[in-house]
Amino acid sequence: GDSGPAACDEQTPVSLFLSPDDSNSTSSPVQVRTAVRDFDSLAEAPIRTWEFLNYYSFDGQRGEPGTLTVTPEIAQIDGAPAGQYVLQIGVTSEALTNADRPLMNLTLVLDESGSMDGAAIVMERAVCRRIASNLRAGDIVSMVGWDTDNAVKLANHPVTGPDDPSITSACDGLAPGGGTDLNGGLRAGYDLAHKQFDQTRINRVVLISDGGANAGVTDIETISGGAGAQDKDGIYLVGVGVGEGSYYNDALMDAVTDAGRGASLFIPSEAEANKMFGERFVSTMHVAARDVQVQLDMPPGFKIVKFSGEEYSSDPAEVQPQHLAPNDAMVFHQTVATCAPEQLGETAEIKVTARFLDARSFKAKEVASSLFIGAAVAEAQPQLLKGAAVFEYAESLKLVRDQPSTAEAAAAVKLALAALAAAEASNPGDADLAEIRSVLELL
Repeated sequence: GDSGPAACDEQTPVSLFLSPDDSNSTSSPVQVRTAVRDFDSLAEAPIRTWEFLNYYSFDGQRGEPGTLTVTPEIAQIDGAPAGQYVLQIGVTSEALTNADRPLMNLTLVLDESGSMDGAAIVMERAVCRRIASNLRAGDIVSMVGWDTDNAVKLANHPVTGPDDPSITSACDGLAPGGGTDLNGGLRAGYDLAHKQFDQTRINRVVLISDGGANAGVTDIETISGGAGAQDKDGIYLVGVGVGEGSYYNDALMDAVTDAGRGASLFIPSEAEANKMFGERFVSTMHVAARDVQVQLDMPPGFKIVKFSGEEYSSDPAEVQPQHLAPNDAMVFHQTVATCAPEQLGETAEIKVTARFLDARSFKAKEVASSLFIGAAVAEAQPQLLKGAAVFEYAESLKLVRDQPSTAEAAAAVKLALAALAAAEASNPGDADLAEIRSVLELL
């Protein structure tokens, strides 16, 4: 029979390891926004909550160069049961300008298959040109087009400066052709990237595609084989999805970027291309800290009730550490609860530790930050309220997609709008919150 609820362990402190999946992937919130605004349907949209926390900006304190800053915040939401809290953790990297970044070894793998005809090829050219506009003299670029014949358009080309004419004319010349041989294109791209590999540079392959290609097991092996072991640099993949709504194969891009230890993005418009490869160029392309692992220590009796990341475990080996870009933050938003609220004295604390490898020397480093639960709950925290709004927005979208026109979905949207109103009151004029409101009001 049922032995009733598990006994409350009031003795053993709780230690958990957290992973957001990649800190840079932002594809699903952009696909969702496009689906609601342009197609009035969420049926096909992937919704990965952690990508929403990646996509929207949080003002953390910037880390000093070579280190990270850890900022835990905790609050008790009105009406929540005793012992239940909202906890937000920000792990923030150093600021870095495009002028100060290391030089790049960049290989663009560009889909020119027939399915790219129309909006997809227009967006591919726009992303290609936007990347060209942020390159510097001394960067090295290779470009591979692929349909069924892989055309190496540029091999190991030394960049003359922003908008190098050899690169921009190759971008403008992209045209939809015949079949789709992703395998050949990726292999040719990785071959060029390996030939030019340079430990002192940022080594990146950027795959731009509507995802209509079939990636075989061999491609995934090619990609992960290039991604670098724990103690050495690798070639990291940025996957850029272009194409309209249900024509875009999200699963392919998510799988290949996972293997390539890089970001998955979705670019449906010129404005989005400017955002992700303009103002966010350095955070899309660069790595500030490698293999970041976040440990959360809580008093006995605590557990996570809701979690925004991809995975957490008491066993660090079960959680894959992730790279963190400059000008960026890993943000975890969770609800935690204790089965022994009466045990929480004034010294009850939560501690967050981030361990990582220095991006250049691979030296292991760690930073930590603690808060006393009682004292911290009293402070108003705009970033935590913004995180709550982003989290409830993502969760409500899942219900609207999976259980359309139900009371549950309506209640989730109402909850998201309430969280949004609280966030707007403490973050006046915030553009991210205005965007979220514009989508929620269409549901």
